[in-house]
Amino acid sequence: MTMNKGLAFVVSAPSGAGKGTVLAEVLAEVPGLTLSVSHTTRAPRPGEVDGISYHFCTRGQFQTLVRHGDFLEWAEVHGNMYGTSRLSVEKLLAEGLDVILEIDVQGAEQVLRRMNPPPVTIFLIPPSLAEMERRLRARATEAENVLALRLVNAAAEMRTMSDYEYLVVNDRLDEAVRQVVAIIYAERAKKRRLLSGAPAPLWGV
Repeated sequence: MTMNKGLAFVVSAPSGAGKGTVLAEVLAEVPGLTLSVSHTTRAPRPGEVDGISYHFCTRGQFQTLVRHGDFLEWAEVHGNMYGTSRLSVEKLLAEGLDVILEIDVQGAEQVLRRMNPPPVTIFLIPPSLAEMERRLRARATEAENVLALRLVNAAAEMRTMSDYEYLVVNDRLDEAVRQVVAIIYAERAKKRRLLSGAPAPLWGV
């Protein structure tokens, strides 16, 4: 029996939406789900581990990977470069794992063009721009000029939310996690039905 390929999920969010916190909870709750580890030229933040949080690399190393066509998507965001390894994602999917690509809106556009079948897309937003700014300031990991750039970019990213299949508001962490988990299980059930060739039930018709 051939192992079915996994599903790919793209999860995007503006800075301060709490994407990392939500996804950590989702990954702990859903078996058979893994996170694609991106490459970045950004310096590690306190507590981040190379190869687990990101594959940290120099700008020169990153540009070499771009020239070789090794990225499924890549983008420059807030002055740093981020990219998703094509081979890494394809290997995980071939193993039957469902894979979350935690990427920005630029990367999501590239992935939608290049992956077949296309990934399931989820956009996570904070309850308001004011709350997003409060969360970023509470994080206290960036200088004021970088924070200002993140807020400007976040407002632009919010305008793309209608391009995504699912929208999740992260007002309460437990509710946001519940919604993302429900989306994953719903897409898994849809995939199984399509693979089996079974017609959709006509209850109530």
